[in-house]
Amino acid sequence: MLSAAPTQAQAELLETTVTIQLPARIQTIGEAVRYLLHRSGYRLATIESTEPDTLALFALPLPAVHRHLGPMTLRAALETLAGPAFHLVQDPVHRLITFARCVPEQVAVHESVNKGGAEVIQDDD
Repeated sequence: MLSAAPTQAQAELLETTVTIQLPARIQTIGEAVRYLLHRSGYRLATIESTEPDTLALFALPLPAVHRHLGPMTLRAALETLAGPAFHLVQDPVHRLITFARCVPEQVAVHESVNKGGAEVIQDDD
């Protein structure tokens, strides 16, 4: 019997399962985010409404490990590209996406300390 209800992915567009192989022309995190959003029903917020930290994130080179993503939800793929220092901000009314930098307490801060020529990594929790 067929259901008359929408699927989870149809009701929550960011919950769509994606498997993406990014083309070689995609070089930055911002380009990768735009590529992922293409045909999703969502788009990036305007540059004028985007925080400077987020613009700096978008300008970073795309890590090679992020060239192939999935299978995972579109939300998880976007969050993977942004990394743990940023969280996804969604405007479902206007179907806009951006990212905001997490407050320092939400991110595990690692500090390098040089001790007698050897580098020691220290958690500041």
